[in-house]
Amino acid sequence: MSTTAELLRGAAELFPDEVVTEAHVRHLDLPYGAGRFALITLDNGLDHTKPTTFGPQSLANLDAAIDQVEKEAADGQINGVGITGKPFIFAVGADLKGVEILGRHEDAVAIGKGGHDVFKRLADVAVPTFAYYNGAAMGGGVEVGLHCTYRTVSAALPAFSLPEVFLGLVPGWGGCALLPNLIGADRAVSVIIENSLNQNRQLKGQQVYELGIADALFEGADFLEESLRWTAAVLKGELEVVRPEVDRGEAWDAAVERGKQIADSKVHGAAPAAYRALEIIAAAKSGDLRQGFDAETQALADLIMGGELRSGIYAFNLVQKRAKRPAGAPPKDLARPVTKVGVVGAGLMASQLGLLFARRLEVPVVLTDIDQERVDKGVAYCHEEIDKLLLKGRVNQDKANRLKALVTGSLDKAAAFSDADFVIEAVFEEMGVKQKVFAEVEAVVPEHAILATNTSSLSVSEMASQLKHPERVVGFHFFNPVAILPLLEIVRGEKTDDASLATAFGVAKKLKKTAVLVKDAPAFVVNRVLTRFLGEVLRSIDEGTPVEVADRALAPLGLPMSPMVLLELVGPAVAHHVAGTLHAAYPDRFAVSDNLGRVVEAGKRNLYVPGTQELDAAVSALFEVGDVVLTEEQVRDRALDAIAEEIRLMLDEGVVAEAQDVDLCLITGAGWPFHLGGVTPYLDREGVSERVTGHRFLPPGVASVPE
Repeated sequence: MSTTAELLRGAAELFPDEVVTEAHVRHLDLPYGAGRFALITLDNGLDHTKPTTFGPQSLANLDAAIDQVEKEAADGQINGVGITGKPFIFAVGADLKGVEILGRHEDAVAIGKGGHDVFKRLADVAVPTFAYYNGAAMGGGVEVGLHCTYRTVSAALPAFSLPEVFLGLVPGWGGCALLPNLIGADRAVSVIIENSLNQNRQLKGQQVYELGIADALFEGADFLEESLRWTAAVLKGELEVVRPEVDRGEAWDAAVERGKQIADSKVHGAAPAAYRALEIIAAAKSGDLRQGFDAETQALADLIMGGELRSGIYAFNLVQKRAKRPAGAPPKDLARPVTKVGVVGAGLMASQLGLLFARRLEVPVVLTDIDQERVDKGVAYCHEEIDKLLLKGRVNQDKANRLKALVTGSLDKAAAFSDADFVIEAVFEEMGVKQKVFAEVEAVVPEHAILATNTSSLSVSEMASQLKHPERVVGFHFFNPVAILPLLEIVRGEKTDDASLATAFGVAKKLKKTAVLVKDAPAFVVNRVLTRFLGEVLRSIDEGTPVEVADRALAPLGLPMSPMVLLELVGPAVAHHVAGTLHAAYPDRFAVSDNLGRVVEAGKRNLYVPGTQELDAAVSALFEVGDVVLTEEQVRDRALDAIAEEIRLMLDEGVVAEAQDVDLCLITGAGWPFHLGGVTPYLDREGVSERVTGHRFLPPGVASVPE
């Protein structure tokens, strides 16, 4: 039987590039004469921008620190042991770079077992142990504290979570077994399943305390001092920590069932992590922690060797790293300052843009439109949304007043835009209309001003072709709802110069958007992929496949919504228009559905009876279909083959730099899940890429288990 030290030594040899966390032990005298105390501080020697993680050598260092304090406790030299982190960071869990390189199941077991063997020693020390969550704590960082006797948390703590299910793992170092036994199954399901599957929602310090994860809450300024005073009171018996009794009856089973419903609604059975976590939570009802830890280790190893986790880590790295360094973006120092923004249009999309620019850039924003009523409505929308932020406590009264003062409206473009540095149009999606708007704007803006278009599918180059200065026109394609979806497709026209492009990227960064540089090709990236995929589903319906069969076909992928629901969200008219644009460009691959055309002509926005998955009878009456009935699997194969073909063509055309950019666009612009890695890792994993295009999109080992 291997010892923990041997397990970790072997794992460390596989991961020579680990950023190692030290576990420093220092001793201090507790207040009120409560005795000698050992405090372990986790610190990787870097500032808070490089959070502390646990790789194999880091676990070995913590193991050695526990060796020391365990002996001191046994010898009666100390009354208690605490564990905390460096400034602003407690610890953020396993080092994912190490997980990526694991290629054997037994190595994955070693990581799971190694973490358990080290952490659970904190529960076996001869004196009480305390975790002081002083800063960000995630995954293994949370779990190391769960093994302690007591926990305190800082009110300033910004982020606390067990995000493993979001990535395709389970909390595998005690989280699934310990948390429900501490706070009850229902609250544990909220933290482990619900928060993870809701875009990795984080808890603040106050919430950690209210959930019962921490026994005490202290302000950030003197958090450690107050925690040590509290520790002294506990050790002296002056303060008793009382926790509510955990309900191990029907409430436990109901919580697990609620978790399954959440998982079904989010991943539709397409990714195993949530279900494995729920199995362990269900079994934890017995309170047998040893059995729970063994189940966690097994689940962790199985999932580490699965494609969903590798896709999840790949997607996480895209969003955390590639998104911050956009491929092909010009040097930042070419960007010009933006001190005033103009928005042409005051409809819903334009108003959302106005609000976003005002909030993020904090510069004057002027909305224009064709009549005063529209202008007033757009400005009112922005002001009302700012008032909502005030009510929610997201801004104070002074900030709300300043933001509202920044957003104004005008019918006079010359007066509104004469000193604007950046003007974006969000008018009707028709080339003639947009060209006319740009001609009017160019006549009144300063020479340095950027002219941006929010077009979803039209040619930016053609839009700029009649201007005196086409070099300052750039595509700036947002996704709806603007406040929620992070993606911004930045389109370089044929004449767009580097300074204009650099300014666009600079603005995107201030807007806190994920900017991806795309070539000026019809519908760019997201709409091109979605339209091709939707087109295949609609074609199967037009040929005779029942709507409900076609709509269920993609369920095994775990997409955020079914094709018909997506069609409703986009709007049949918009989808039909984009399909027409793409059909004109690529008539052999993009069809225009006559049935969808009739739905648009009839003015129908909803295909289903609201609140149901049942086709509206009025819509059904408009459909004219053939007699070719496909199965769900056949529809799915068609759609996936079409996506693979289209992405390969887009890469060949240079629409984006690499497959990674397509995936980043689908994750941040269409909400496609991490367990698909966007989509190309899934197409590779399922063999679709090779079947359709002759080769994979990504090399083996990228978003997949190393071969």
